[in-house]
This record gives sequence, structure tokens and C-alpha cells, in this order.
Amino acid sequence: MEYQNQQPVVPSRPAASPAPGPGRTVISEVAVAKVAGIAARAVPGVYSLGSGPSRALGAIRDAVGSSDHAAGVHAEVGETQVAVDITLVASYGTPLHALANHVRAAVYRAVEELVGLQVIEVNVEITDVYVPPPVKTTAPGAPEREALL
Repeated sequence: MEYQNQQPVVPSRPAASPAPGPGRTVISEVAVAKVAGIAARAVPGVYSLGSGPSRALGAIRDAVGSSDHAAGVHAEVGETQVAVDITLVASYGTPLHALANHVRAAVYRAVEELVGLQVIEVNVEITDVYVPPPVKTTAPGAPEREALL
């Protein structure tokens, strides 16, 4: 099945480059995975992407100021189509089936709009639910301590 873009090309500004000519465009699996990962993270209720070990590695990456937008995402890219697998952790209180559907819709939209490939499937695996730690409150009569610097 060949993917054909049905949307007309309307330049938003005068064309500064010549009309496209013959050639081939290759979009890597990493590029597609990053687009899908960013789209999935933007969905409310997604705590993080990836399984336990990849989240631990991501925490180390975050601590040194780097990030991997493709963590927890695997993309299989063909000539005109792509399939995406996403592993995520949901925030407690979020309906899981609805979350998976929202993530799926966001990934379909982002990949088709930004990458230009037809998405044939988005598989979502929810491996865990994040439960925030209880909020610590001080007793009414207990004096608060100041941090020593």
C-alpha cells in the first residue's frame, strides 16, 4: 500500500528554494521514536515512558542534563508506513484504557503530521502506575525547623 499525501501543499511564505526534484528521503526509526515519545509524554496522565531499567537510566541522564525522548518507544519504519510500540507508566487515578487511547491518538497525529508516514498501528503497554508519596504534614504544635546551610 502506498501512502499519498492528500493535503495540498500551500507555502506559508514565498518559496526560497527550488521545486523538489528527484531524490529519496529516509527517516530513521530514532527520529520517528522521538516524535512519538514527545507526543506520548504530552498526554495528561503519562508519568513516564519506559520500563524500570530504562527509567532508571533516564533519571541518570536527566541528572546530567541530557534526555532521551525515544526512551520507552520503538518504531518500525518502512517506505511509507510506520508501527510504534510505547511502554509507559501511568499516574495513579488516570483511567488506563482511556489513557492508552489518548496516547495512541496523540502519536498517530504527531507522526502522520510531522513525519509524513502512515501509521498502521500504535501499541501501548502500561507497565506500572505511579503513586505519589504521601504529603508530610507537621503536627499543629510541633515547631518547624529551618534547614542549616
